[in-house]
Amino acid sequence: MAQGHKLTAKQWISRASFCFGNVGHSAFYGVMSTYFIIFVTGGMFNGLKTSVADKLIGLITGLIVAVRILELVIDPLLGNIVDNTKTRWGKFKPWIMIGNIVSVVLLLILFTGIFGLAKVNWVLFAILFVIIFVLFDVFYSFSDVSYWGMVPALSEDSAERGVYTSLGAFAGTIGWNGLTIIVVPVVTFFTYLATGQYKEGPIGWFAFAAIVSIVALLSALAVCLGTKEKHNIIRNSAQDKTTIREVFSAIFHNDQILWPSLAYLLYSCAYVITNGVLFYLYKFVIGKPGEFWIVGIIATIIGFCTSPLFPVLNKFIPRKWLFTGGQVSMALAYVIFIFFRSNVFMMDLGLVLFNINFAQLVTVLTLTDAIEYGQLKNGQRNEAVVLAVRPMIDKLTGAISNGLVGYIAIAAGMTGTATAADMTAHDIRTFDSMAFYIPLAFAVLAIIVFLTKVTLSEKKHAEVVEKLKDQLAAGHDNAVVGATISTANAATGVATKATTIYAPVDGKLVEMKNIVDQDGKGFPGKGFAIQPSSSHIYAPFDGQVCFTFGTRHAFGIVSKDGLELLVHIGVGTVNMRGEGFVSHYNDGQVVKKGELLFDFDRQLIKESGYQDTVVNFFTQPHRVTDVSPIAYGSTIKHGDLVTTVKFK
Repeated sequence: MAQGHKLTAKQWISRASFCFGNVGHSAFYGVMSTYFIIFVTGGMFNGLKTSVADKLIGLITGLIVAVRILELVIDPLLGNIVDNTKTRWGKFKPWIMIGNIVSVVLLLILFTGIFGLAKVNWVLFAILFVIIFVLFDVFYSFSDVSYWGMVPALSEDSAERGVYTSLGAFAGTIGWNGLTIIVVPVVTFFTYLATGQYKEGPIGWFAFAAIVSIVALLSALAVCLGTKEKHNIIRNSAQDKTTIREVFSAIFHNDQILWPSLAYLLYSCAYVITNGVLFYLYKFVIGKPGEFWIVGIIATIIGFCTSPLFPVLNKFIPRKWLFTGGQVSMALAYVIFIFFRSNVFMMDLGLVLFNINFAQLVTVLTLTDAIEYGQLKNGQRNEAVVLAVRPMIDKLTGAISNGLVGYIAIAAGMTGTATAADMTAHDIRTFDSMAFYIPLAFAVLAIIVFLTKVTLSEKKHAEVVEKLKDQLAAGHDNAVVGATISTANAATGVATKATTIYAPVDGKLVEMKNIVDQDGKGFPGKGFAIQPSSSHIYAPFDGQVCFTFGTRHAFGIVSKDGLELLVHIGVGTVNMRGEGFVSHYNDGQVVKKGELLFDFDRQLIKESGYQDTVVNFFTQPHRVTDVSPIAYGSTIKHGDLVTTVKFK
């Protein structure tokens, strides 16, 4: 979002659409990762002997774990397919819709118990279950990878990415925790309509899955209709297709993907396992399944507070400390769940602490920033591949949770028609060890990993973007901008074109070679600089603003003929992280020569120890064939002619 400029209707629609998209998406994941296994243990095999049902439950949970672990290798490949997709609708939207439609159909088949096949032929049931579940997980992954992969495509501004991520997480809280509120009433109600009995029966579980599936499809449609991919100079400088080898290289050669992922894995294991057993806690340990809805209410309320609060807190508190604070809160919640669960007030407090967590937001943003980090490190920009890592971890933890829940249900006798009265002291100890003690250890380990190994802070990301800018200035790019008004012109042969550049600011013309940074290094590339005498930046020609750096100290603009120019305000100002810079446009906006684009605080720049020189350079210098003489040393006003550039 441009500072100093109100959001447009399209921006509001984009944010709202992306936000609503995760309501159904997250709810659908909740059905898949948590409630499906509850259906398996409590309703799928009703009517079969307990011994046979327990064997099938063990078989199903084991198959789920095995299949999802196998798909850990597949997910990066799916991300690569998305990254290499090129359609008129972009690379993400087609997979969001296809993934949702196919996975919805397959999930509903699973919630029929594959039409009761287990009661007829359990061997055939097992074979078909594996096939259906693999296909289901693959297509759900396409949707998940594409949804979160859109974040860096919606904006290159780190702060704006934080807004989108927070909105997605906020909506996810509604979707995920909304299930907790409605699951028992919905399942019970539809079971009653079909059987006349108030219980959790198979028909009720199917109705529950069908309702969530409809919401998921509507959410996917909203994302596809309401959002639009943006293209900028940095994003389009890495548009080559990647190979399978490069996919895994992008992950394993990027330490700032691996370490945040490990920290998130530990957190996610703890969170998903606990969520998976809370229903059993209320039904079999506390003996009050009718109060399970409280879990969803508290989680939803806390989610309403924490997700919108994140971008506000992150202005003052670094991401790593927000991550740490959330894990400490989770650890305290486990202490309460273990020692104070007979106290209603303490249990509610424990649920509050358990849900005060920023881990997913911090991880998604860190991985998003790791895209530019990886682009700088190995030259490849793998958006969907990198952001496939988080859903890949979610799959693994979902598999662990399903396996553990299935084990607990069998080992502690929490299957079929069992009640809290059937639980023994040994059953409770078995439950506690798996449900709380192990997740507590995971939460503590997550803190250690994040604090000691994750180094990609907000400040370091800004420095990475600045280095990418230097590479562009030096002409180290491999593509032309794709979705700007320059595309058609740039792709039509090698005829020489010309663009006249006018001064974007009042001041004195100086050569770029005379501009040095704090380390004594010269400014790379072709272009010119102006030592400003005013604090206003104007459009240097008719064209379109491509993008603005997240630190707001530079922006890209392309002329009608296809000349790409980057206006860099100050030297070293990346470290100011946007302070003192106010833009008066939106990315993608078409502007006229002389239109006011930026205000910047020259005094603040100097007080911060940086230069206020405005540097203008061509991001594709290899296309430039001639630059008319520039009157270096002369004083000019904004709008005065500086040079005419000929280019191919």
